[in-house]
Amino acid sequence: MRRGIAAGVAAALLCAAALTGAFGVLLESALRAHGATDRYERAVAVVAASQRVEDVRRESSDQADPRPLVERARVPVSVADRARTVPGVTQVIADVSLPVVTADGAERTGRGWDATALTAVELRAGRAPQAAHEVAVDSGSGRAVGDTIRLQAGGGAPESYRVSGLVADRSAAGHDVWFGQRTAQVLSGHSRHADALVVLGTKGTSVQSLRAAAPGLVVSTGADRGDVENPEVAAARLDLIGVCASIGGVALLVVMLILTGLLDVSVRDRTRELAVLRAIGATPRQVRRVIVRETLKVAVPASLLGGLLSLGLGTQLHRFMAEQGVLPPALGLVLGPLPVVGALVLTVLTAVGSAWLAARRVSRIRPAKAVSETSTEPTRLPRWRMVTGLVFLAVGLSSAATAFAFGGQVATAAMGGLVLSLIWATALLGPWIARAGIVVLSPVMRLLFPVPGRLATDTATAAAVRLASVITPIALALSFGASQLFVQTTAVNATRTQAAAGLRADHVLVSDGPGVPRAMYQAVKETAGPGTVTAVKRTTVVMSVADQLQSLPTQGVKGALSNLDPGVKAGSLKDLRGKNTVALSTNVVGADEVGTTVSLWLGDGTLIRPEVVAVYGRGQGFGDVLLPHDVVTPHVTDAGHDDYLLVKGEADLRPVLDRFPGTHATSAGQYSAALTEKARQQGLPGLFAVAAISLFTLIGVVTTLAVATASRRRELALLRLIGATRGQVLAMLRLETCFVLGTGAAVGSLVAAVTLLAFGGAVTGLSALSVSPSVCAAILGTVFVSGMAAVMLPARRLLRRRRSPRIV
Repeated sequence: MRRGIAAGVAAALLCAAALTGAFGVLLESALRAHGATDRYERAVAVVAASQRVEDVRRESSDQADPRPLVERARVPVSVADRARTVPGVTQVIADVSLPVVTADGAERTGRGWDATALTAVELRAGRAPQAAHEVAVDSGSGRAVGDTIRLQAGGGAPESYRVSGLVADRSAAGHDVWFGQRTAQVLSGHSRHADALVVLGTKGTSVQSLRAAAPGLVVSTGADRGDVENPEVAAARLDLIGVCASIGGVALLVVMLILTGLLDVSVRDRTRELAVLRAIGATPRQVRRVIVRETLKVAVPASLLGGLLSLGLGTQLHRFMAEQGVLPPALGLVLGPLPVVGALVLTVLTAVGSAWLAARRVSRIRPAKAVSETSTEPTRLPRWRMVTGLVFLAVGLSSAATAFAFGGQVATAAMGGLVLSLIWATALLGPWIARAGIVVLSPVMRLLFPVPGRLATDTATAAAVRLASVITPIALALSFGASQLFVQTTAVNATRTQAAAGLRADHVLVSDGPGVPRAMYQAVKETAGPGTVTAVKRTTVVMSVADQLQSLPTQGVKGALSNLDPGVKAGSLKDLRGKNTVALSTNVVGADEVGTTVSLWLGDGTLIRPEVVAVYGRGQGFGDVLLPHDVVTPHVTDAGHDDYLLVKGEADLRPVLDRFPGTHATSAGQYSAALTEKARQQGLPGLFAVAAISLFTLIGVVTTLAVATASRRRELALLRLIGATRGQVLAMLRLETCFVLGTGAAVGSLVAAVTLLAFGGAVTGLSALSVSPSVCAAILGTVFVSGMAAVMLPARRLLRRRRSPRIV
């Protein structure tokens, strides 16, 4: 392998290993990381409810299909009595927490007094809280025993509490407010349940006996205690595994496409040399071994270095996701050798496999015809390649048809394979595409630039197979980058437009703290009048869609439903009442399913089977599920607060807002803008991953073009010998590059357009499509400038020599 080509291959392999290993870092963190064990550090075990839903009833699979629960699944306090009878157990603490808002609007955490046994809390003055309106606060808060403070807790209006004691709490930094144990359970909205039962005992405490005393519950020990203390970590781990599997799989397929084309160009550069080996008696296996050994010499060190760099890239990706709020802070980063080893193995195997496939043709040429057959490139596609390419094309087009026909979650699932299927079809049918591009563009080139245009057309026609290896990464860079970027912007735009069109209220009341207190709904209703207020509580439910469990955004609503217009397609929201009704978006079900019964797992895992009373179209703006408020609130972590109130009319709400610290009013338009910003932030990590994959693809494009140009020394020298000037050869290369870039851009844009139209038509609506012309121009400009530079810089270097060109 020539030095320049080896450097290009090494650069691509290094980037491939770094990209693959970065997702490996995230995957290892998802599999091995646990939440921090802080308050539960002294516990020998923690008894809690399962934080996942598993549907084992599916006939199509024998395996469970787990989905995480976003709400705290609570455990009955009565289980503590049985746990105390287990030998070795000294104490069982019902851990309860709830949000508290002070008079100045600051958010605190309220806890039951029994939990002081878990932390370094010392009573410095006074006594423990006992009565319903007594609390203990940190000694550094400036309060004294006997003082009265105003607190908003349990969803009620702010009330006065007497400070019964002062504590020194290093672990909570003075942010906790301690209630009597019974008071905390009542204020949490789940008087007979606790967040978890924390078991203190001796080292000989039997975990098996605890599991027997708590059937149907999860008994966690060791590092698993941190997952119970931080339930958001367990949910994030399952989601992160799914993200790594999907995006990492896409990244691996992209790597395979790029490396296959690059190594194919590299092997073609040595076709005559390998043909000579065949002519002097080398067997096909020996020729392939030569290619594989030389590829290994480049692949192993480059992949190893890339694997080591992936640790830093994975760390930055993890930090970025944590800063954007996609990963909880308690989900730590785990760095180990597995991502490096995995990236090394996958990249080396991909490189070796690609080199072996690229060497198959030359290694199978008959020795007597080896040199003569390699003097020209093949003009016909192998049958297997033609058939496989047509199959991928059919799969891609059928995926688009499926998305249009069914819509919703089925369309989302079909979208996953749409881009890659079409790109694989492009890679396999590349020579046909290259020839089609030449047929379309050559008349214009010959008319505008007679001599270099003819040279470019003839050389491109003779080397359609080589050009196909270059067109594929260009089409991949444009289609993958543009489609993923504009799918995200389209989804955000759909959220904005649907929310703006469906919010019919004049005011939206929100809170800077944990939420709008439940008591505020009645206060606003008394001020604004009946039929003017709607309370909304957000959560997530789990539902089987297209035979897979899906976590669906949900809103529990009560009051004046006229403030909401989710775009009902069938049924009526007036029937959304009681405990056995639900409204679903068209992303989940069809309009003909009104009257059917569905199975839903609420936020804490409780299974219900409500009747579908309405199907609506604005799922992006209002979530995929609407439930009665009273069905949702008993099964959420914070039952005392709503997410927002919708108010119609021009009533003066300032007195109500002044009563509830931290709340304020905004307009429907401003609230829609806030939802849009939130949706955009939630999509940033995905865009970051797409940007990383697109950057690697662009590097692959540049490297492939540079390697392909460097491999044309003989051809360029021959043109100079037969009389072509240096300027004419450079002009020919520029026009030929325009052939390649133009064809790749056309194919990539076509694939992106099909993807966006399928997504818009099936999921968000074509009116929500958001494609920025300036961004499109920037993407095309980046590809064209990078591609032209990758060709012209090595070409100028090859043609700069003053001595007479020689055919070597």
